[in-house]
Amino acid sequence: MDGPVGGSRASGGNGMVSNQANDTTTVAADDPKQNLNQVFCVCSNSLVSELDNMVKLSEKCNIQVPTEVLNLIDDGKNPDEFTRDVINSCIAKNQVTKGKTDAFKSLRKHLLDELEQTFPDEVEAYREIRANSAAEAKRLAQSQSMLPNGDVKVKSEL
Repeated sequence: MDGPVGGSRASGGNGMVSNQANDTTTVAADDPKQNLNQVFCVCSNSLVSELDNMVKLSEKCNIQVPTEVLNLIDDGKNPDEFTRDVINSCIAKNQVTKGKTDAFKSLRKHLLDELEQTFPDEVEAYREIRANSAAEAKRLAQSQSMLPNGDVKVKSEL
């Protein structure tokens, strides 16, 4: 069934008439290696374009990856292990710091109790000075819209 219509039709390998555009898919369906080559070309082209997009977008980013994460990936491990280790380290350091601050608070309280027994008038004056100083710092922070830790409050505008 060869079609004399301007060569736009050709006989397929299985005796069916098909368009020339579809002729390559018929051949590709018959030859698995050809089909794989077409898929690879399509995938590799889209991969190249996606990598190109990544390069363009990466120019706008400044992300620094710790070398420990890269080493974990090279060793075939999950990079989340690094995050877990960092968090556990921070928790441990936080507990040590909290223990130190609690010890200093306890020492301060103990010293004030001992001083109060020996010098009650001076400790009373000290506590008044401390209360006035704290109240003044609070007023100053509120007037400057600052938090007690020095951060500035951001007012949302409606």
